[in-house]
Amino acid sequence: MEIAELKAEISGYIDAHYPQLSEISLKIHSNPELGYHEVKAAGWLTQYLEEQGFSIKRGICNMSTAFKARYGKGKPVIALLAEYDALPDIGHACGHNLIATCTLGAGIASKPAIDQFGGSILVIGTPAEEVPGGGGKAIMANVGAFNGIDAAMIVHPGTQDIATMQALACIGLEVEFIGKAAHAASRPEAGINALEAMLQSFTAINSLRQHIRSSARIHGIITDGGEAPNIVPAHSSGIFMVRADDIVYLEELKQKVLHCFIAASTATGAELKYKWDEVLYAPMRNNIPLAELYIQNMKSLGRSVVLTDPDINYGSTDMGNVSQVVPSIHPHVQITEDDISIHSTEFALAAASEAGTRAMLDAAKAVAMTVVDLLASPEILVKVKKEFVNPEKE
Repeated sequence: MEIAELKAEISGYIDAHYPQLSEISLKIHSNPELGYHEVKAAGWLTQYLEEQGFSIKRGICNMSTAFKARYGKGKPVIALLAEYDALPDIGHACGHNLIATCTLGAGIASKPAIDQFGGSILVIGTPAEEVPGGGGKAIMANVGAFNGIDAAMIVHPGTQDIATMQALACIGLEVEFIGKAAHAASRPEAGINALEAMLQSFTAINSLRQHIRSSARIHGIITDGGEAPNIVPAHSSGIFMVRADDIVYLEELKQKVLHCFIAASTATGAELKYKWDEVLYAPMRNNIPLAELYIQNMKSLGRSVVLTDPDINYGSTDMGNVSQVVPSIHPHVQITEDDISIHSTEFALAAASEAGTRAMLDAAKAVAMTVVDLLASPEILVKVKKEFVNPEKE
């Protein structure tokens, strides 16, 4: 079968499965589950993949809601990654139900390419992308779950059509100060104010922000600030996130941030306790040849996609960890207007809309077509791998 004919078949295959894919997306959206608890979502996805001829391994990497579905055998191995966890209170306001739908559609539509050219397609279910310090893909990468894979792709809903994603390295920090309670009016001198230590830490961090890279980020919240206004707070706690555009600078910034808390402890006499997350999110390494294939395939579907937008920063993702070990892309596809913010109620509504589903299934077609390119032309995959080993310098 000619390449163009095969890609047309892929597009038609996804259109034919639209009712089933849309139903699964809406079920996941209507049943939001937090990270590591995505039992229903993982069940629906693996059941459908099994019905479509994929072999399934559930509970991989010691995570009950992680899975690996395979069609075909041997090399090359192309991985399509799915996310399906929700956010607290606002559900699928990041549209992970659509990510799962896109990956599901691309996976089943890639079967004719595997049948014709050989190789393997993997649909890998990755839990808990939204859990700070516990992203499933980061943990999976650390234990070698992506070893032996030749290329990996995942597409995220967004407000623009962009083929490459900017993502910062990120790590979380839990902090608490232990002080001494006292009556705030009659004997304040007997107390040690733990809340004051936390407030001084915020002040120091605000001063630090003037002297860090413009791309870096430090932000946090107070989770405990005391019991009553007439009691000197004996305890305060907070959760913070530190982000940087590379891991080396992240390590440098971690020390500067920690010194803000140490200084506040010294100034107030409150005891400092802290814990950095065990898992950090790595920055995203975008594979440009792979992204250019995706762009051309989206163009064939009538969607105009730019390679990148340097003015947009998309936070952090554990797909960054995958991109450090496998040639990867993490495009965004527009499902709503650009004045709607991800992680908002409005974006959650867009993630359940027919327009949102159809946009993500366009992305599914482009991803499956990109699989065709990689399998049909070994020299393209060589180029993708070469760029991964020796990325072009900007």
